[in-house]
Amino acid sequence: MEKIASFTVNHNDLLPGLYVSRKDASGECTVTTFDMRMTAPNREPVMDTASIHTIEHLGATYLRNCAAKNSIVYFGPMGCRTGFYIILFGELESENIYELVVDMCHSILDHEGEIPGARPEECGNYSDQDLEGAKQYIQRYVNDLIENKRFTYPE
Repeated sequence: MEKIASFTVNHNDLLPGLYVSRKDASGECTVTTFDMRMTAPNREPVMDTASIHTIEHLGATYLRNCAAKNSIVYFGPMGCRTGFYIILFGELESENIYELVVDMCHSILDHEGEIPGARPEECGNYSDQDLEGAKQYIQRYVNDLIENKRFTYPE
């Protein structure tokens, strides 16, 4: 079998950033998958599931309600628990969605109260949430992203 693109990136060299993972086209439609890498793989502890789950609920809610909502295809966690995938319609670069990601992060940091979609009838694991943990990961990520603007995978 052919090795998929994400397995060709040396994860030992990755740092937190916002990277184009792949671009896929079908006819005239292109979707761009972004790697919202929040921790340094294989060098830092992976994110805990309750915090990831909260980021997923808050991030997806923000993205599906913001001005760019018609461009959003998907937002969800990576299986390795080191970040998230953001998929949008269009042939895009990281710089194109930088402000969107920063705004999403700020909306998570500003969130108080109930987590959207965290009721038994809305979610299959509704009680596995950690707002404070989510905010800690997001604060660290947004600080790093604003300071370093890592948009290109290391060679």
